[in-house]
Amino acid sequence: MELPLGDGSIEVTLPDCEVTVATAPGGTPVDVREAAEAAMEAPNGRPLGERVDPDDEIAVVVTDITRDAPDDVLLDVLLEELRAAGVDRRQVTVVVGLGLHRPMTDDELRAMLGEHADLAVNHDPDAVVEVGAVEDVPIAVHPAVAAADRVLSTGVVEPHQYAGFSGGAKTVVIGAGSEDFIRYTHGPDMLSQEGVRLGRVDGNPFREAVDRAGDLAGPDFCLNLTKGPAGILDVAAGDPRAVVSDLAGTARTALSVPVEGAYDAVVAGVGAPKDANLYQASRAATYVALGDRNPLRDGGRIVIPAELPEGAGRGTGERRFHERLAGATDAESLYDGMREGYEPGAQRAFVVARVLRDYDVFVTNSDAPDVVEACLMTARDDVADAVEPGSAVLVVPDALNTLLVSGDR
Repeated sequence: MELPLGDGSIEVTLPDCEVTVATAPGGTPVDVREAAEAAMEAPNGRPLGERVDPDDEIAVVVTDITRDAPDDVLLDVLLEELRAAGVDRRQVTVVVGLGLHRPMTDDELRAMLGEHADLAVNHDPDAVVEVGAVEDVPIAVHPAVAAADRVLSTGVVEPHQYAGFSGGAKTVVIGAGSEDFIRYTHGPDMLSQEGVRLGRVDGNPFREAVDRAGDLAGPDFCLNLTKGPAGILDVAAGDPRAVVSDLAGTARTALSVPVEGAYDAVVAGVGAPKDANLYQASRAATYVALGDRNPLRDGGRIVIPAELPEGAGRGTGERRFHERLAGATDAESLYDGMREGYEPGAQRAFVVARVLRDYDVFVTNSDAPDVVEACLMTARDDVADAVEPGSAVLVVPDALNTLLVSGDR
């Protein structure tokens, strides 16, 4: 079978194992520009042209390099709509929603945004302006976002460990937000709540907090997409809550795979851009074990082929993730200790430790085996080396875009 690795793929053979492949049904891909233009013509709520004035200063928050999204196309469609409403591009600032990830380089910005890269600035979570509060937690955002007359955003509505699905207001209040709000939403009290889980939007306290913050900080209008194994499946525009709800429905249909029984091992594919570092690639383990349907037997293992050219990762969040895992002696004590609190960004270590208490995680084919070993996981040269002969194996080729659900659904 073929699994993603970086920008390419690898052939994996497990001849001595009983192998089941979990492939999401996907759907029919759309042309991104055509779908985006159609979404702008029939948005959720009022059209963008009715929401802006010609003299408005506009902030557009876009996703960063950790999201595989055609932000250049989405941004171009937004700018065309603004131009039609009399807003000059010189009135637009594009804020790259980094959260606590590393800043993007000039070359990366040009590759991502094309001719519009000159409008872009990297977000700095230490340089923010407060615009209000949610549950006594200050909501602060990039100065250009705080000062804007209207805030717009692009984004991807895809399965997310905490928000249920990403996109909507999350791009602004997390991506262009402050450490205080990231600490609140990603802290142990929030992440321990039952409704905070992969694939759930309704009744999810994390999503509710993000949406309330979005009422204060923006976006006022968003242009988001969702995707499946075959490519981009749909694009929606308008009011953020409605956009996320619409696209999450499309994603659930396209990405849900019923699973029956229990497996000795799950091989979880990632690929670029998420396998650039261990912080991002480790999502595969938590999506498998902490999703709607955990397919692992007691004592099972998760195997993740990932290149990891950036090692653990280079941003503030990635550094804190690495420090927590590399400084721990075992997963149980790390998890118990982190329940008392941790720095924003370290939440990925918290949920990884939660998984490692019950399952072994193997990372194969990487450029950074020493980093893997330091982080309480096991490095192997290839997938076959990480799976014991005779195992019952579930292979999830696109683990971050697959929702494993109960077989009776």
